[in-house]
Amino acid sequence: MAISDIFAPLLLINFKAYDSSIGKNAERLAEQILMAKAEAKAKVTVAIAVQPTDIFRLKRVRLPTLSQHADPITVGAHTGHILPEAVKEAGAIGSLVNHSECQIPLVRIGSTVQRLRSIDLQSVVCANTPEIAESVAKFEPDFIAIEPPELIGGDISVSKANPEVITNTIRRVHSIHPSLPVLCGAGVKDHEDVRIAMQLGAAGILVASGVTKAKDPKAAVADLLSGFL
Repeated sequence: MAISDIFAPLLLINFKAYDSSIGKNAERLAEQILMAKAEAKAKVTVAIAVQPTDIFRLKRVRLPTLSQHADPITVGAHTGHILPEAVKEAGAIGSLVNHSECQIPLVRIGSTVQRLRSIDLQSVVCANTPEIAESVAKFEPDFIAIEPPELIGGDISVSKANPEVITNTIRRVHSIHPSLPVLCGAGVKDHEDVRIAMQLGAAGILVASGVTKAKDPKAAVADLLSGFL
């Protein structure tokens, strides 16, 4: 049975490329995330975004898995690029696009979203400003994640440091596409960050180090999920 698509409310955990979240460690981390989800009362989609080389490894864990990147190429001579069909064949249900650590031009964002959609893969497009999020909305991705880069990996979440970024992004995105869900990222650490973001109108959370660098990732995920209640 194939793993279904992701829906809001969504907790999307980006594994990045930390030693704690690649290879065998990625398997252990995914298992802890799955256990936290199974024990939680919150009715939330929990998904992970991983290194493309770890997608196939994580198929057995049964969490919706996204690639951290994909290129808008077709089958052929494209050495070094990440082919959407290869991502899908490995077991992913979609991909992050334009993360702040892997930014691409606006036109390439659009072609990537279109390319993923053409083979039934979902897209979660990251934007570092409300203005970029508004431009991205025209491509109709499945999700947009607002992540001010200065707060990524920090100790203060965007929901506390600058809540207007979330509300402004949602307003701008919904002026283009009223039903397009907006995720909140950057500095998210605990249930209170999640609760504030959801109250501001976010459809979910994109988080990384708050889980991948946690001493107890299972407890960290359980705490984040409690913020959705």
